[in-house]
Amino acid sequence: MKAMILAAGRGERMRPLTDTCPKPLLEVGGTPLIVWHLRRLAEAGITDVVINHAWLGSMIEERLGDGSAYGVRIQYSVEDVALETAGGIAKALPLLGDEPFAVINGDIFTDYDFSKLANVAQELGENLGHLVMIKKADYPTGRDLAIDAQDKARLCKEGDQAMTFAGVAVYRPAFFADIAAGQTAALLPSLMRSMEKSQLQAEAFSGLWLDVGTVERLNQADAMLKVGLD
Repeated sequence: MKAMILAAGRGERMRPLTDTCPKPLLEVGGTPLIVWHLRRLAEAGITDVVINHAWLGSMIEERLGDGSAYGVRIQYSVEDVALETAGGIAKALPLLGDEPFAVINGDIFTDYDFSKLANVAQELGENLGHLVMIKKADYPTGRDLAIDAQDKARLCKEGDQAMTFAGVAVYRPAFFADIAAGQTAALLPSLMRSMEKSQLQAEAFSGLWLDVGTVERLNQADAMLKVGLD
């Protein structure tokens, strides 16, 4: 299967670091965030990778090249202006092919086992996607979600264990069928439409995970590395 790493964001909350360095190239333990993903994908046997970029994108291409240094083959999807998550994925669909593919946020730090994603792709059935979720963090994240008794994603209801989308997913290309190439589109509306139709599988993940959205959490990722992320 193929994987896409999302790397087009401006990283406003990480300024001034991101004024001169794209967020996915910020380092944890001396290694850029995005390189952690590339190495883990290669270890999982997922070697065809698409990376989108906008802000300081040439620096990403210069640093990562064709991916051979990390055991992968990289293709780039260039956005003149960042198209947001769903828009960026929709633009990259010609590079991703007709089969289910993985999508990973470039600004998370995790030890999630990417080798599971190929099996997930084979077991989607009639579903349009599969979301990895984590227990709600103690800092602001995205919309509160939950997993129902049929292992489907849904909006969090009273009495549910509040969870957050972890930025790791598998999608069928059809999930993005209503988004035109070049259109700016956030991901949440597409997720909500599919959840309303019970078209999204979900799994709970309890391992190491961090949304590296601030300088403080970048430092926290360094601390996490010291206690066991290999």
